[in-house]
Amino acid sequence: MTQPRHPTPRVTQRARAYAKFGRACVVSAALASLAACTAVRVVTHTVDTTLAQAPAGTYQMDADHWSIVFDVEHLKYSRFVMRFDRAKATLQLDPNAPGNNSVKVAIDATSLDTNVKALDKIVMGDSLLDAARAPSITFESTRFIPTGPGTGKLTGNLTIRGKTAPVELDVVFNGSAPNPLTRAPTVGFAATGAFDRSAFGLTAWYPAVGNDIHVRIQAEFEQPAPGAARDASDATAN
Repeated sequence: MTQPRHPTPRVTQRARAYAKFGRACVVSAALASLAACTAVRVVTHTVDTTLAQAPAGTYQMDADHWSIVFDVEHLKYSRFVMRFDRAKATLQLDPNAPGNNSVKVAIDATSLDTNVKALDKIVMGDSLLDAARAPSITFESTRFIPTGPGTGKLTGNLTIRGKTAPVELDVVFNGSAPNPLTRAPTVGFAATGAFDRSAFGLTAWYPAVGNDIHVRIQAEFEQPAPGAARDASDATAN
């Protein structure tokens, strides 16, 4: 009886190489066909990084382009990071009188995200944020002092869990230009700062968890259409 022949390793490797080459040819042909049928546009533009050149007026924070991140020392090993997923902010910008620049921010405390669901519930619970009874974390600026063409110190009142304390942020103006997609006047800012959580009655887990909360913010603001301006105080709304 004739025994079935098994492919040698060399034949098997050659077959695999042909198959791989064939798949690559199919993918390349598909991409070439797609490129021939679809116009691909790469959006590029420049921004002016001098705050004095930014258009004056009222701006609303772009709902899709912002981040507010807190971090705190954990057992002296690392700084544990948390973010918020819902917030609103209103910016009043007066480049000719920088002292008049102001911002109001409202963060939905129930949108806290530590990337650990069980921990989210604990931090939002009554021993810390007490988000059920104090669903909004707010910041309202009281003073802006320019420190350079595109930098400044922003002081304001931060309210967490019904307690208010002053906080200072270092602000960097990222730039201004019409949004290349919407054509709306748009400005971008970054801000960093820190606050003592014990000033707001958030004392749980100390000293395992540190007192100093570091804050990092990135935000884009657009000038809304006339009549569309909305105050930031109702940030907990959907």
